[in-house]
Amino acid sequence: MNDDAQREAAAVRAEWLGHLLSTAPADRPAAEAAISELYRLIGLDPPRFHWVPSPLAALETVPPGVRPRPSERMNRLSEWPLPPRFRRLVGDLFVQLDTRVMRSSRVLDPMIRQLVRTPITDSARSTLRMALLGEHERFGQGSAWHAALCPSWSAHYDAVRRTSGVVYTSEEERLLDLWATPARSCGWWWPREGVCVVSERPVEVHTEVSGDDGEVRLHRSDGPALRYADGWDVHAWHGTRVPAWVVDDPSVERIAREANVEVRRCAVENIGWGEYIERAGLRPVAAAPDPGNPGSELRLYETGLEETPQQARILLAVNGSVERDGSRRRYGLAVPGVFDDPLAAAGWTYGLSAEQYARLVRRT
Repeated sequence: MNDDAQREAAAVRAEWLGHLLSTAPADRPAAEAAISELYRLIGLDPPRFHWVPSPLAALETVPPGVRPRPSERMNRLSEWPLPPRFRRLVGDLFVQLDTRVMRSSRVLDPMIRQLVRTPITDSARSTLRMALLGEHERFGQGSAWHAALCPSWSAHYDAVRRTSGVVYTSEEERLLDLWATPARSCGWWWPREGVCVVSERPVEVHTEVSGDDGEVRLHRSDGPALRYADGWDVHAWHGTRVPAWVVDDPSVERIAREANVEVRRCAVENIGWGEYIERAGLRPVAAAPDPGNPGSELRLYETGLEETPQQARILLAVNGSVERDGSRRRYGLAVPGVFDDPLAAAGWTYGLSAEQYARLVRRT
């Protein structure tokens, strides 16, 4: 793939990331027309549409006039009859297009995957899917359908036709555009015979760049990272879904009561390790130069939590890798209270002895 094609692929990626993260009101006529035509292609009449303000509302409401069969409840989405039929419809198309692409170029397909499809897949997993699947286990029941709705598929084959000499047939073009239209026009949709539930887009999405190919993840330090018009929102700290207090009002007391290690870590990072150590009154045990990260220091602190001996001390270290802004993040690791030597505590986190850790050239 030449430089022009790579630039075009990057432009396609940016365009589809824009669709993924859009907060514009849904284009309801476009979405309904495309979904109606997809129904016709699997041999069904167009459905009646029931719009909801958020995916969470789709879980909690039943469309008026609908008495779903036991197998068509949202917590049994994997057993619904229509999602597999739609997936087969577009799956057959993608197999045809893959065959055409491989005949045309053995370089094009992997490059498009790297520059377009994988970044969008990762971004979807770290934004909307992370938030939605983390909200309720019922979202996880339909993971195959939700994965099929990811715009990375449409972006991939859109990039192929826009960056190469591969020509699609008119029928392939039509089906690809029909499948891509809801991804461009609205949120997730759930098809039943006779009725289709469709979600509006969020009204706020806050992200940060998390990879070298444009990948993003949810993050906001002063409020919810994702919010829908019905009030459902999600807080996230550098890609980790957290309770609202972690972002809005972190405190030493709340951190001490929190059982989830990742949530605790995010809350401490929000306060700042230096400030947290002072507020929490952590007592220094020992410090030593970090052989795995020259120029940095390992510091061991006593937490005073003797009732949890496996997390009785905190090892404060500096990340071996540079962040995107050029800084090096400090982080704390819970280590057993038996350690008095920072090198031994650091080695324990890697499954090494103090002597083995001391011989490291560089850690990440």
